[in-house]
Amino acid sequence: MTVRAENPAQPLVPAVPAGIERRRRRRVITFATVTVALLALIVLSSAIGQYSIAPGDVVQGILARFGLAEPLEDPLDTATLWNIRLPRIALGVLVGAALAVAGAVMQAVFSNPLAEPGIIGVSSGAAVGASTAIVFFPFALGGFAVPAAAFATGLTAAVVVYALSLHDGKTEPLTLVLTGIAVTAVCTAMTSIATYIAPSTARDQIVFWQMGSLNAASWNQVGIVGIVVVVALTWALLIARRLDILALGEKAAGHVGISVQMLRGSAIVLAALLTAAAVSYAGVIAFVGLIVPHIMRLALGPLNRYLIPASLLGGAVLITGSDLVARTIVNFQDLPIGIFTALVGGPVFFVLLRRNLHGGRRRS
Repeated sequence: MTVRAENPAQPLVPAVPAGIERRRRRRVITFATVTVALLALIVLSSAIGQYSIAPGDVVQGILARFGLAEPLEDPLDTATLWNIRLPRIALGVLVGAALAVAGAVMQAVFSNPLAEPGIIGVSSGAAVGASTAIVFFPFALGGFAVPAAAFATGLTAAVVVYALSLHDGKTEPLTLVLTGIAVTAVCTAMTSIATYIAPSTARDQIVFWQMGSLNAASWNQVGIVGIVVVVALTWALLIARRLDILALGEKAAGHVGISVQMLRGSAIVLAALLTAAAVSYAGVIAFVGLIVPHIMRLALGPLNRYLIPASLLGGAVLITGSDLVARTIVNFQDLPIGIFTALVGGPVFFVLLRRNLHGGRRRS
């Protein structure tokens, strides 16, 4: 379709189809909305708590650190903001972004909107390491034993799932999912054993870790998780276009020179790395990798080059908002974040399941 110029001497200008223009506008609105929501939640979460800080002072305190505003008059405000609130928020942003992008990558690899990082056993594997460290060596490595063990065993579980699902050098999605279920069952049993033999105090820690929390976040934790997450997120953005081609089918991807098995393997390693980094300090937080990519897909469509950065922002919004509710809904109590993500994720998962069932019946 073309549009004829008013001046006949001018060349004909191809018109942009209305559908493409509508999708562009929707992308701009979606990215603007989640960005504004994230910034608003960061300011709100920094201001609200047992010790309140005015939102204007929050902005001034942040700008003052970079020499863009006068320092706050009350040093207690500055200490609360930079030593307690902002490390927790920064860790939440990283964890939410990592889990959501891991979910988007897994859904692209499996071509299934119900896929999520847990199916390759990362979360259950991390729980084994965390619970074992809590019971046997909680203070080793200068207090880093629990996150280090969680990170190592989470990655190990993913490697085991991938290795066991290989057949003739290839892995099929269904085989990978079933192997993940088996490995998850074994990991759950091992975590249950650690919980059973643990002293009462350690048992409470294991249960609380499995529900997810950002309590006691520090800048050191933010730095450690941040390095892994930033590298992995860059990796995810680099393979986004190849994941789009993979969505056309393995044969189509092979015809344009993409090694499907190598792409699938690297994407699974990427999802495992993101998930292990997220749960190592924050514990198991369910449903973020499932619902955020799917909601963003409804708004933006299936192209991963848009879906992955949008999921990054959406996951950060969900965790920042959930953490704000978790630490303010009950006075002087810090509830686990997993409670609120599960309250949102459970009904959304049910809706997705029903939509898939209805879609399958219409196609059959």
